[in-house]
Amino acid sequence: MNNKNKIKLIASGITLCFCAAAVGAVSVVSSRNGGGAAPAALMQDNELPVIILDAGHGGFDGGCVSAEGVPEKGINLSILLRLRDMLELSGYDVEVTRDSDISIHDSGVEGLSNQKSSDMDNRLALFNKYDNAVCVSIHQNQFTDPVYSGAQMFYSNSDSRSEQLARSLQSSFTELLQPDNKREIKLCGKELFLCYYSDNPTVMAECGFLSNPAEASLLNTEEYQEKVALTLFYGINRFVNGK
Repeated sequence: MNNKNKIKLIASGITLCFCAAAVGAVSVVSSRNGGGAAPAALMQDNELPVIILDAGHGGFDGGCVSAEGVPEKGINLSILLRLRDMLELSGYDVEVTRDSDISIHDSGVEGLSNQKSSDMDNRLALFNKYDNAVCVSIHQNQFTDPVYSGAQMFYSNSDSRSEQLARSLQSSFTELLQPDNKREIKLCGKELFLCYYSDNPTVMAECGFLSNPAEASLLNTEEYQEKVALTLFYGINRFVNGK
């Protein structure tokens, strides 16, 4: 077996073991989904929240771009799809703003500015669709100085639980993926439209810096995208279970 296949096999094993540990440690038999396993310590009203996932950008909007010309939109989507599968396997109901490389603006809207505005309005409508939801928008960061790296969480002020969600996700990156990450969570401003105006616990997860060559190289691999998805899964699951 060559090294590449060994890495894939190890990554797959880690995925299965980690998912089983994260869910199994806090799972019970639930009447939802035909009596399958679901996290035990629930949120308000003894009900699992709906998890809303957003892959930032898409379609004509590529987001920030690495030095090698890789736009973040595809990386965001790849992480989202993996995270969605983990959450659904664990018994959560999951909705996503997009599951392909598209803008979700209303049909008939013309002009890039109007299309972007419509796209963001539709994403926000999904974030606010449910009274009991947890929302995570997946992005990649960029800065003029390539030295900066590491994930950082921005949280909404509209729901007091957003800060708790951000801390859970940030600490998960430090514990599981980026042990040298010293970044602190930050309250989002109006410039982060989706995060700022969401009514539910909401975090914009900047998973890394595409302006950092080493981190950009990692983020462009399936193995690392899987690890990022696992890290987000662990943080979400821990938040839901009040850990």
